[in-house]
Amino acid sequence: MAKTSTSRALRPSYRCGECGWQTSKWVGRCGECQAWGTVEESGVGAARVTVTSAQPVTQPAIPIDEVDVEAARAEPTRIGELDRVLGGGLVPGAVVLVAGEPGVGKSTLLLETAAERARAGGRSLYVSGEESAAQVRLRAERVDALAPRLFLTAETDLGAVLGQIDAVRPDLIVLDSVQTVASAQVDGAPGGVTQVREVAGSLIRVAKERNIATIVVGHVTKDGSIAGPRALEHLVDVVLHFEGERHSRLRLVRAVKNRYGPTDEVGCFDFADGGLQSLPDPSGLFLTRRAVPVSGSCVTVTLEGKRPLLAEVQSLVAASALGTPRRATSGLDSSRMAMILAVLERRCNLRIGNQDVYASTVGGVKLREPASDLAVAVAVASATIDQPLPPYMIAIGEVGLGGDIRRVTGVERRLSEAMRLGFTDAIVPPDSGTPPDGIRAWEASNVSEALRAVSRLVKVVRIEQPDEPQEQWEPQAPWEKW
Repeated sequence: MAKTSTSRALRPSYRCGECGWQTSKWVGRCGECQAWGTVEESGVGAARVTVTSAQPVTQPAIPIDEVDVEAARAEPTRIGELDRVLGGGLVPGAVVLVAGEPGVGKSTLLLETAAERARAGGRSLYVSGEESAAQVRLRAERVDALAPRLFLTAETDLGAVLGQIDAVRPDLIVLDSVQTVASAQVDGAPGGVTQVREVAGSLIRVAKERNIATIVVGHVTKDGSIAGPRALEHLVDVVLHFEGERHSRLRLVRAVKNRYGPTDEVGCFDFADGGLQSLPDPSGLFLTRRAVPVSGSCVTVTLEGKRPLLAEVQSLVAASALGTPRRATSGLDSSRMAMILAVLERRCNLRIGNQDVYASTVGGVKLREPASDLAVAVAVASATIDQPLPPYMIAIGEVGLGGDIRRVTGVERRLSEAMRLGFTDAIVPPDSGTPPDGIRAWEASNVSEALRAVSRLVKVVRIEQPDEPQEQWEPQAPWEKW
């Protein structure tokens, strides 16, 4: 019996690197968090209970109001949209994790950031683990990111990277990417859970000890989440997500975690041949100006963090040649689109059950918030009767299953942005408050009332513009069915 007990005590144990779940045998998938490939051997034998005794302190505790905060002041990166997301700039000693799809522009943005810090008088070290130094130099020439105090190295060994930091003594470190660097002192392939944890831990320790701002690039998985152990996101100070469609010029940077600033800000960039350029006013990318209004087009105002952005929703309704009509979306939630179509048919008597319905956004923007529901509904109704909407009208509101229009946040901020860009009328939910001067608000409690408001608004526009050619604007009669 004693021999059996000893063999059980020496049996190895396995632990999940994501959530800490333990098991006595190796499995490919964690039984707690269901992550694949995160279970690794954690030791042999039974766990020992140890007691840590008190040790001399390295620095005595002081009252919080006596702590010097000057060393933690954010230093601007001189890239306006990035500073907006970071909360003013990079804090010395902060570690920032940047993740995004391949080819979205992460390396270009960080190379420009390192160059701006070097031009401002600092010293930047760009460590490339995916490209050679010559390849990075060519990209730097293309995006005008050459600076004498910007140092470049191509290393994949953690010891060599730390040696480069000792030699250059930079104010800013950019590591592209953490999955390509490995330590010879730790077992495992580059990009594995153990290696990523060791590389990140070493860089964080150096950043905190020497007060060096550090930016680390991370890969993403198929579903868009950050690859590697979840502990990586907990260890760093800031987590940024870089988003953008491959065929669109728009790029968005969101702060998922930020210990030094807000997490509800969004930075907008234009990805052109000359690199990434800040877009303080990106609404122009999402709107289409036409001399003659067309049916199926409605403008709404969405909030990206605290920033209001105008976006255009386009819809096309056509007779279906199939037994099951098509429902296709681009930039919109397909499930919410199906719900809105059902509400239009059931609550507004709009017969689209045998019609193909296509809906998309302009400029590659993705409308996630429910405040764009009313614009989608109005655009589909306009496409169904093939009559255009007033050219300077917007629609804001969430649509419920009963056809009701629910209130949304930030209506005044949305209307102010629309008024700034020349819009004069808005269909909004009830009790939305007093609109800003210069824009008229038409309140509607349900979708049918919203469509009737469009009919009244069409008449108002027609009366105010009596000299407009008839072939440009004649949508009165079809809208009166509501």
